[in-house]
Amino acid sequence: MDHSTMDHGSTDHSQMDHSTMDHGSADHNQMDHATMDHGSTDHSQMDHATMDHSTMDHAAMGHGTPKPAAPTEPLEPIPVVTAADRLAAFPPIDHGAMEHAPEIHSLLLVNRLEHWDGQHGTGQAWEASGWVGGNINRLWLRSEGERSDGRTGSADLEVMYGRSVSPWWDVLVGVKQDFRPADSRTWAAFGIQGLAPYKFETSATAYVGEGGQFAATVEVEYELLLTNRLILQPLVEASFSAKDEPAYGNGAGLNKLEAGLRLRYEFSRRFAPYIGISHERLFGDTADYHEAAGERARDTRWVAGVRVWF
Repeated sequence: MDHSTMDHGSTDHSQMDHSTMDHGSADHNQMDHATMDHGSTDHSQMDHATMDHSTMDHAAMGHGTPKPAAPTEPLEPIPVVTAADRLAAFPPIDHGAMEHAPEIHSLLLVNRLEHWDGQHGTGQAWEASGWVGGNINRLWLRSEGERSDGRTGSADLEVMYGRSVSPWWDVLVGVKQDFRPADSRTWAAFGIQGLAPYKFETSATAYVGEGGQFAATVEVEYELLLTNRLILQPLVEASFSAKDEPAYGNGAGLNKLEAGLRLRYEFSRRFAPYIGISHERLFGDTADYHEAAGERARDTRWVAGVRVWF
C-alpha cells in the first residue's frame, strides 16, 4: 500500500472497519510517515500495547534535543570594587578614641541588714562583703555582727587577699578582727568561697588565733527564683571551735547552727527588701555557757530587712 498517495487528513477513520484490515502484512518500513497528517489522528483510540517502540527512532522525533544551558554571566555586569567602596565598608578605627573597661573593679554587697523579733527579745543584725581589684586578684572585706537590748553582742571584720583559681572559686588568706564579745582579738584566716554545683553559694573559712585556738565557719546559700523579681533565699551557717573558751562563751566542737529562709522582692537588682524567718541553736558547752549567763540556747526569729549592693 502506498500511503504516500493517501490523503489521511480527508479520510474518516471512524467509518472504517479496521477489523478487516491486515495490518500485519503491511510493510511499515516502506511507509513515508513524513507525508502523513498525524495531527488529525485520534491517538486515544490507538492500542500502544501492540506497538513495537524498540524500532522507533526517538532521536529523529526531537525527544533527545538537549535544553539550552543556563547563562554563566550576569545579565547586568557587576561593577568593579573601588577604593572608595572599600573605605566605606571598612572605615579606619581610632583605637585611641575607644573606651576600654577599667582594669580595677569594685563591689559592696550588704546581703543582710535586718531587724529581728525573737522569742526572747528583739535586735538588729548585718552581714556585708565587698571587694576591689581585677578578675584574678582582689582585696576582700567581710563583716557581720548582731545587736540586742541596745548593745553589740558580736562584731567582726575580715581583710583578705583573694585569688581566683577557677571560673567559680576564690582562695582567700588574710586576718580577722573580733570586736565583740569580750576583748577584741586577731585571727589568721584562710579559706575558699565560690559557686558549688547546682548554684549553691558556699564559703568555708578557718581561723587560727592566739594560744593555738582553731575555729571555722561554713556558710551555704541558695537563690530560688520564683519570678524574675521574687526570690527565695535559704541559708545555713555553722561555726566550730577546737578548744573551750568560757570567757568568750565558746565550747569545743559545734558551737552554733543557724538556718534561715528569706523572701525578697527586687524593685531593682541593687535594692531588694525582704521578710523571713531564722532559727538559731547553740550546742554543747557553748549552750551551757550562754544559759549560765541568762541567755537562751535556741531562738526562732522573724526578720525584716533590705539587701543592697553598690
